[in-house]
Amino acid sequence: MDSTQKLKFYQKGTLTVGNRLVDEASRNVQASRQRSNSLTCGHRACQGCGEALGARYAIDAAMRAAGNQLIAVNATGCLEVFTTPYPETSWQMPWMHSLFGNAAAVASGVAAAMRVTGKHGTRVVAQGGDGGTTDIGFGCLSGMFERNDDVLYICYDNEGYMNTGVQRSSATPPAARTATTPAIGAQPGNVFGTGKFVPKIAVAHDIPYVATASVADLHDLEAKVTRAMSFHGARYIQINVPCPLGWGAASHDTIRLARLAIETGLFPIFEAEYGRVTHVRKIRKPKPVSEYLKLQRRYAHLFRDGVEDPRVARIQGIADRHIEEYGLLES
Repeated sequence: MDSTQKLKFYQKGTLTVGNRLVDEASRNVQASRQRSNSLTCGHRACQGCGEALGARYAIDAAMRAAGNQLIAVNATGCLEVFTTPYPETSWQMPWMHSLFGNAAAVASGVAAAMRVTGKHGTRVVAQGGDGGTTDIGFGCLSGMFERNDDVLYICYDNEGYMNTGVQRSSATPPAARTATTPAIGAQPGNVFGTGKFVPKIAVAHDIPYVATASVADLHDLEAKVTRAMSFHGARYIQINVPCPLGWGAASHDTIRLARLAIETGLFPIFEAEYGRVTHVRKIRKPKPVSEYLKLQRRYAHLFRDGVEDPRVARIQGIADRHIEEYGLLES
């Protein structure tokens, strides 16, 4: 009797070693032995940190697309703090630390320096959290868009100033509890009607490429970074990266939360080129926002004593509007 046995692998579509069973061109970056490991071990991110995961995949994808000729400019924030506690660093690439609010301007200067010195093959990426992007650095970012500087800006959106104690940012969703929007008073948590969704503003600048992505789909994230690097000019990607500490969630629920943010419609996934939306990720069966909110202690005040706060319905309305606006529902 033949003692050999055929092995079957069912992980070709995942981020596991199964990717190495497919041809080189079809593998994701992390499954390749040639990956750059630009963000390597030794950093001090919290367990389950969505930002650390997103940055690792995004920058390695950009490195591969740029032929390892890449310079990163990093705004002050969680990503900078947990990767570069002086005199140590977890970055294995040319990496610059900017101020909290001027990463886009510094990156524009680096890109200009590469241009005037004839180093046209060296590309530039800027990165920061939502605080350094949608708040403090918003003016510099808009200027970068308006000038169409040859920079890819990546925003790791964890919906608050997590590094400095979980304060509200303009990306903090309504009703969420933070240190500056406590769960007290008649309307506990962050107020409705404030903040901004920067990807829409980026699209309005008519820049070459804008996208949203999530750590719930790392293949899609890598593909969008690779697509962005195929353009010259200003590009913007906003990645949803759940923060277990700031959101009051279990560290093992990071990917689950990121997936629910997509499936509820609260974080629409789309691509746009030159001011026009070209692709959206469809939702087969929308999930109720309560399923997403209940996993996070920052929303615990919405479900006190088993009674659902009426504002949950208002948050559901926001998700429903996103589904309608972007045509997210799969027909």
